[in-house]
Amino acid sequence: MKLRNIFSIITAILLFVVSCRIDTIDYTKPSDEIDVSVVRYDILLDEYVKYNSFSALQKMNTEHIQATKLLIESILSIGRVNESNITEKLKAFYSDTTLLQLMKDVEIQFPDLKDLEATLTKGFRNLHKEIPSMRIPHIYSQISAFNESIIVDDTLLCISLDKYLGEDYPIYRRYYYDYQRQSMNPDRIVPDCFTYYLQSEYPFPMYLKPTLLNVMLHEGKINYVVKQLLEYATEEEVMGYSDKEKKWCKENQQKIWKYIVNNQHLHSTNLALIRKYTGMEPIKLFREDVPLQVGIWLGSNIISSYMKQNKQVTLLDLLHITDYQRILESSQYNP
Repeated sequence: MKLRNIFSIITAILLFVVSCRIDTIDYTKPSDEIDVSVVRYDILLDEYVKYNSFSALQKMNTEHIQATKLLIESILSIGRVNESNITEKLKAFYSDTTLLQLMKDVEIQFPDLKDLEATLTKGFRNLHKEIPSMRIPHIYSQISAFNESIIVDDTLLCISLDKYLGEDYPIYRRYYYDYQRQSMNPDRIVPDCFTYYLQSEYPFPMYLKPTLLNVMLHEGKINYVVKQLLEYATEEEVMGYSDKEKKWCKENQQKIWKYIVNNQHLHSTNLALIRKYTGMEPIKLFREDVPLQVGIWLGSNIISSYMKQNKQVTLLDLLHITDYQRILESSQYNP
């Protein structure tokens, strides 16, 4: 029997086992005993692609089968994990010249992830203190070939290190605009991890009318919680704004709010309008360039005002509140 067929059989068996029982980190531990480590799946992949490493492939298809399935089927969409030739397809995909260079540069930029693990540990310990019942995911680093930066799938959280090589990374200049590259710096990894993870645990409710207010405050409360977990001083740190953008937002906060209210945008369900304020594309207001997702930044400030006025509300309470009109009224927000 060919080696690849043996691996296909093993993979199918393991997928069945994994689908029956997927573990998370033990969150019954005291918060200060929780330690987060990142599995270097990207290094295993690199070893398999470059050196045809049997050991690396074996680990990918046994110890980390769920991450392998996610990469092959959902992120890259190159086939099914139990196909007889899927490992060869995976290797061929990553043998592209650009991707080989990318893997090399990731290894240079991220020789170890100790600092990242320490910051993630701090954040997840704080999360566990606030919400002891929330699952803490297994975290993997990977090369997604410029697909999603952070992928959350059930109990897995995958970090695409190839999306965080720094905004001046030469290959990025071929594929991304300047405004897109602003979010591709290493210091964005941790806030992105918590933002995407909380969004997966507390998605925008299906029953809720998608107005600009509701979207701004829903995303704003996620950002507020991330700010608390990571002990950031300002909303702008969570957003990743530059000093210039911070200054502009502070100076124009009242002007932005009045513009939204006076133009009756607050309760609009126009998706294009909502994307204008909350999306990842640049916009202009008052004939000026505006920081990306300025509506979410505004929402974070409203949530911050609400929490100051309602000190009895916990982070868990906040995450479950979806009456955003009441939050606005109770916030006494007045920029």
